[in-house]
Amino acid sequence: MSSSSKATVSSVALVALAVCGAATLAAPANACGRESDCALGERSFRIALPDNDPPRGAIVYAHGHLGSAEGAMRNDALVELAQDLNLAFVAAQGMDGMWNTPNNPGGDTRRGDELAYFDALASALEADYGIPSERTFVSGFSSGAMLVWNLACERGDVYAGFAPLSGTFWAPVPDTCPTIPNGMMHFHGTEDKIVPMEGRAIRDSRQSDIADAFIMLENLSDYSELEKADGGDDLTCSHREDSAGRTFDVCYFPGGHSFRTEFFEMAAEAFLPRNSP
Repeated sequence: MSSSSKATVSSVALVALAVCGAATLAAPANACGRESDCALGERSFRIALPDNDPPRGAIVYAHGHLGSAEGAMRNDALVELAQDLNLAFVAAQGMDGMWNTPNNPGGDTRRGDELAYFDALASALEADYGIPSERTFVSGFSSGAMLVWNLACERGDVYAGFAPLSGTFWAPVPDTCPTIPNGMMHFHGTEDKIVPMEGRAIRDSRQSDIADAFIMLENLSDYSELEKADGGDDLTCSHREDSAGRTFDVCYFPGGHSFRTEFFEMAAEAFLPRNSP
């Protein structure tokens, strides 16, 4: 990021710290981790660091509906993948297991300022673990992916990239976004019944059609025409790139509401390649 961008992020983070309670921003690095919560104001997160070398970056993961950071840390495959890639695995924690995203069925009855929380989390990762946001990508599953789409819209230039898994905006899709994501890699099962590609109604809300989210993102910049990308044996992937080098990839897989560890590896290779400075 440019120095001006960093200054903007820093000022935003300072506001977030005030919102979340700077006095209890984060526990010392040796007092929390994979097995215990790291305090972040009224919220928390968990972190698994590489065993040997300092992390060269981080994967931040947002759990699904009624999930938890503790539950995310029980996914040994994800933690081990991060270890192999020399990345920290950071599990974010929603309020009462839920994310307060625009137009969700809970509306204003759900607590939590998610932008302030993630701003404070980014600040804590850099201050306490030496991991800057430009060396971090954010992923999430289901309702966590809905959070990731909104974060990509509002903080797209802060993180290295975003990898939402089987989730999109609650309708309506924003007309535009204040920022353009540095990188986007969306994964979705073609037989998903929980968040189908065309969306579905839940109480007084509706999941958006993922095609509408893709169109909105395409209109943010001068992305190249869609081209086929290599996704492996059973992934059908497409790739776009704009003149600033920002990427937009979509991968479909023959399956339901699920994800695989390899999706995180693909995102890490795209956003945080090992040979990058």
